[in-house]
Amino acid sequence: MPTLTLREAPRLLRLRDTPRYLGMDRNRFNAEVRPYLTEIPIGKQGVAFDRLELDRWADHYVAVNGRPAQKEGLWLESHPASSSGAKSGGSTRLSTSSAFEKALAAVIGQRRSAT
Repeated sequence: MPTLTLREAPRLLRLRDTPRYLGMDRNRFNAEVRPYLTEIPIGKQGVAFDRLELDRWADHYVAVNGRPAQKEGLWLESHPASSSGAKSGGSTRLSTSSAFEKALAAVIGQRRSAT
């Protein structure tokens, strides 16, 4: 079955397509999602679900179970060059030679005093 984009996705999704739409397996869908949705009969045996109702269920699920990003330790904050489009192999931090010299002097000073 070809993959559909959201614009091509039909309003009513058949049972066989619904778990994949939500990104889960059929057993999890039947146990955790299906009891809360309106089933729409299609023909004699077919069952479908409203895509908009599925989206509302997913929004609610994320609101209740999702974890917001932590401000401290957030990868993008600790790696500011990651969003600037830095090239591979280049420096991601701006440093001055005086900062390096101070750090080097501190390390050398510690080694000398230890002997």
